[in-house]
Amino acid sequence: MEVRKTSIEGLVEIFPRVFADERGAFFESYNQQLFESLGLPTNFVQDNQSFSVKGVLRGLHFQNEPFAQGKLVRVISGKVMDVAVDIRPGSPTFGQYETFILDAERNNMAYIPEGFAHGFVALEDSVFSYKCTNVYSKASESGIIWNDPDLNIDWGVADPIVSDKDKVLQPLRALFPNQMA
Repeated sequence: MEVRKTSIEGLVEIFPRVFADERGAFFESYNQQLFESLGLPTNFVQDNQSFSVKGVLRGLHFQNEPFAQGKLVRVISGKVMDVAVDIRPGSPTFGQYETFILDAERNNMAYIPEGFAHGFVALEDSVFSYKCTNVYSKASESGIIWNDPDLNIDWGVADPIVSDKDKVLQPLRALFPNQMA
């Protein structure tokens, strides 16, 4: 397994070792001992999976304390552009984001720590899977509007399909006014 650190502390991209031959392929998508050796969380308590048609944009979601979640995300089939935004108060990279192209051919994953808003856009019809370090809590859920002008994320999709719920999320500046200069 290879790990690529990003410019944002704690946010990493993971490339598993894939064994492929004429029969197909095999890889470990999670190995507790290996994750521990890499300093990554190993206590995942909930697995989620979604299907999105090409052009669907989900996010940018997060949960507030005490239900903040770290997420190990990957694509089972298809391809997505995954986005993680640092929303940790006092972080030197607050408001910065990283993008990952996650796809079923490379089987790459991203670990997104607690304190990040997360979203993705399906570049193809995709099955998206993620392991969470905390359970879902409706009372703790929140999010940042996908087209926040301060973040200015290039999603690579001209007219994304966005849920009504995600269309009314607030900009980062409204959620964290004391963090914005």
